[in-house]
Amino acid sequence: MSHIKQIKVTEPWLETSCGLGEAPFWDKKSNTLRFLDIIKKQLHVVNLNEGPSSHKTIDLPFSIGTTANIEGNDDEFIFGGKEGYGIANKKTGEPKYIKKFWSDEEVKSGKANRMRSNDGSVDSQGRYYVGTMNDPTVVDEPGPEGILFRLDQDLSLHRIKEPVTIPNGMSWTLDNKTMYITDSPTGKIDAYDYKLETGEINFSAGRPFFECPFEGGVPDGHCQDAQGHFWVAFFGTSKVLRVSPAGEISVEITLPTRCVTCPAICGEDLYITTAEEEDPDKYPESAKLQGATFKVPIGVTAAPINEFKMAAKA
Repeated sequence: MSHIKQIKVTEPWLETSCGLGEAPFWDKKSNTLRFLDIIKKQLHVVNLNEGPSSHKTIDLPFSIGTTANIEGNDDEFIFGGKEGYGIANKKTGEPKYIKKFWSDEEVKSGKANRMRSNDGSVDSQGRYYVGTMNDPTVVDEPGPEGILFRLDQDLSLHRIKEPVTIPNGMSWTLDNKTMYITDSPTGKIDAYDYKLETGEINFSAGRPFFECPFEGGVPDGHCQDAQGHFWVAFFGTSKVLRVSPAGEISVEITLPTRCVTCPAICGEDLYITTAEEEDPDKYPESAKLQGATFKVPIGVTAAPINEFKMAAKA
């Protein structure tokens, strides 16, 4: 194994105290970082030109798990929320649904209430994949009831994969021929052949790409850099790893809190969200900076950040 660079982080960039910090997203045009607290139903926004002093928190009427920019629209972003896809104002955070996930029958059965969005990603054709899971504020232990959805440019909704349990990081190779999908309880990230023209995923030929190397941890969110390497958060481990396309580790980041959720590259810095410590009695040191947001200079830029292409009127 090649040499692994060790980076130890001791201080937070921002003490956000998130219940479940998630989905950091770099709005490159405005040089703004936004991220979510799914549990506390909040949107966090920071102008990176000004730094932490510009941090603002916006209360939301429901939980949002993932966001993406919309091509040609600088005022709004698209999101995966509690009940479906929607659009929100970037300045006020005011959201509205544009496409609900669930059928009338599923709403009546209570499924819509016990589900929520968790993570998502846009492919280079502008399709938005969002994974749903049992809402831990409603269901004690998430089970295999989740569905991976896809919203196309014409706002048609497609059920892509079911069941899933805790769908997390999704991305594509730089040539768009392979899609990576994480279902956290499996402990690994899987790779699938991908047809960019149609959005077809060959689930019959899935293969393991990378398995969590830390006992008791699971892969959570990830992002890719311009070299096609992955930066993967491992929940319950304090770790973020840089992993090559061949599955080799080159960088290991250790944070002072265990429940690491998702990284995003902004410029040449990695911003990392975290969640509340699940076992504060056992891990009191981790609890001190639970839910904080961290920043690590990494010296590499992000892979292209795709925008949702909206061909139909919402």
